[in-house]
Amino acid sequence: MDPTENQCDCTAAPSSPVSGSRATIEYVPVRTIATASQDVLDRVRAIPEGFVRTYGDLSPGAPRFTGTVLRTTTAEVPWWRVVRADGSLAKGARQRALLEAEGVPFAGARVDLRVARIPRDVEPA
Repeated sequence: MDPTENQCDCTAAPSSPVSGSRATIEYVPVRTIATASQDVLDRVRAIPEGFVRTYGDLSPGAPRFTGTVLRTTTAEVPWWRVVRADGSLAKGARQRALLEAEGVPFAGARVDLRVARIPRDVEPA
């Protein structure tokens, strides 16, 4: 088959097989993943200087998805404003220097989330 003939904008993902039945294939639009990634990047861009959000704030129920998006993007985003749920930093000294330059408060080695975190249910202006 000529690969240019396949114009489907989707990927195949097996559904959960039911005991004693054949597995079916569901097609998930690729745009779903791209849209979710873009939503994460938009949320990161919306974090104002001097504040942070956690990976889970940006992707409730899927914090690792946020990490994957940030790790693989080539877009210009303020990645340093995203911290772990306990306020610790994934990128260490480099991330800390960028946050300190913005005035983000720390409690020891962690961001003071009581002061610097934008609540999950609040969308920054």
